[in-house]
Amino acid sequence: MRMEGRRRIPRLAPALTLLLTGFAFLQIRASEIFYESFEEPFEGRWVVSEKDDYKGVWKHSKSEGHDDYGLLVSEKARKYAIVKELDEMVSLKDGTIVLQYEVRLQNGLECGGAYLKYLRPQAAGWKVKEFDNESPYTIMFGPDKCGSTNKVHFIFKHKNPKTGEYVEHHLKNPASVPNDKLSHVYTAVLKPDNELRILIDGEEKKKANFLLAEDFEPALIPPKTIPDPDDKKPEDWDERAKIPDPDAVKPDEWDEDAPMEIVDEEAVKPEGWLDDEPEEIDDPEATKPEDWDDEEDGEWEAPKIDNPKCETAPGCGEWKRPMQRNPAYKGKWHAPLIDNPNYKGIWKPQEIPNPDYFELERPDFEPIAAIGLEIWTMQDGILFDNILIASDEKVAETYRETTWKPKFEVEKEKQKEEDKDADSHGLSAIHKKVFDVLYKIADVPFLEPYKPKILDLIEKAEKQPNITVGVLVSIVVIILTFFFKILFGGKKPAVIVPEARSEAAPDTSDGQGSGGDEEDEDEKEETAAAPRRRSTRRET
Repeated sequence: MRMEGRRRIPRLAPALTLLLTGFAFLQIRASEIFYESFEEPFEGRWVVSEKDDYKGVWKHSKSEGHDDYGLLVSEKARKYAIVKELDEMVSLKDGTIVLQYEVRLQNGLECGGAYLKYLRPQAAGWKVKEFDNESPYTIMFGPDKCGSTNKVHFIFKHKNPKTGEYVEHHLKNPASVPNDKLSHVYTAVLKPDNELRILIDGEEKKKANFLLAEDFEPALIPPKTIPDPDDKKPEDWDERAKIPDPDAVKPDEWDEDAPMEIVDEEAVKPEGWLDDEPEEIDDPEATKPEDWDDEEDGEWEAPKIDNPKCETAPGCGEWKRPMQRNPAYKGKWHAPLIDNPNYKGIWKPQEIPNPDYFELERPDFEPIAAIGLEIWTMQDGILFDNILIASDEKVAETYRETTWKPKFEVEKEKQKEEDKDADSHGLSAIHKKVFDVLYKIADVPFLEPYKPKILDLIEKAEKQPNITVGVLVSIVVIILTFFFKILFGGKKPAVIVPEARSEAAPDTSDGQGSGGDEEDEDEKEETAAAPRRRSTRRET
């Protein structure tokens, strides 16, 4: 009998495993509030806006290199809008809420958005087919990149209980958008203790608290006091810390009329200077164009070229003595500054109680009634997939592991192979690692004032890999400037960034510029065709 009992135990293992798997599946389904895989065509479930501004065509399409379907932005330079009404509204007031979705920028992202809007209940009479940028939302979340903007937005709208007005609150120092063409998954975790966590590919990039002023702009909770708008600065209030010394007298020897520079009387004309030779002469090989019309075009003149006789001479034309700094120059005299005995400091209006002030234990979020994509982009190939709303972080993690990660690993391996085969004009794997580090540096909070400049430098280096060293030097200069300010105080020093130079890489254009770009190109062609004027050597 004991032997039979022992034999029966292994037979129970498969059943127990199946039971536990089923229980875990039920848990996931219970915590899953909304999920859209786009495996089936979206027509009939999602509604495309019929507003005139939105001409972009959405398509049900496979992700490049996969059998997985998604919602595709199919055209360049278009506005897009599509919305999905939820069967039941999602409350953000009770428990944890996880917002997650995947997006793949298959053709990169130079200028455009790839974010989602979680809409609050709309006004009476609103029609879903009229969804547009004016449709009010509760949360806007996701990537946005154009010019100096490069961030993963998290914006929430909150109703001020005192004024009844909705205010947009933007997450400060958000993470940058991953700079590649791979699938990425964006996750926002809203906790009941007011904590917000932003994850990219499952890695935490930002943690914030909804109630803290240092995390959102403007702060959710207004200041208790505000400057009195009716308070006025007294007329006799003196804000000058220093004033000219009233007892100071200009020295008798101070000559305000002395010029800054004077002729160097000791200079001697170099031997061999060709006084009678012009620096430039008519091009002897130039001929008048056959279609030149003197009446319409004026008298034809041959273009100028450098005088070959001046190539070996120290200079040509009339020689003039060079200028030198005048030792007697002192400029306009000013009385020295002294401490102002009447200085009262910088005037500020007095503080009064803020009539719009309120207190909250946690945000009073409006519920989510629909999910919308309302974007403008210059790139096509943006693919949205696996949109999830859940009440458990483990559910979001499970979806990342099963739907996103397998695709990402395949794409990453393919990218590595492409990097190996890339020609000298492409970005090497080392370059990519360098740029990844630089983007992380740009996200450092204390460098926020310089972030647009840093991102602009990084983008230039991505287009011209051979200037990467120059970009690194430029960013180091920016960081040193910041620390200089911290160490020495005083006025904010000017950021002098050395220009990253390229020996052979011309400027690139994505064709999105204005007509001014074409004029610049014409100017470049004219400059290349015309003889280059040699700098004068008269003053030596």
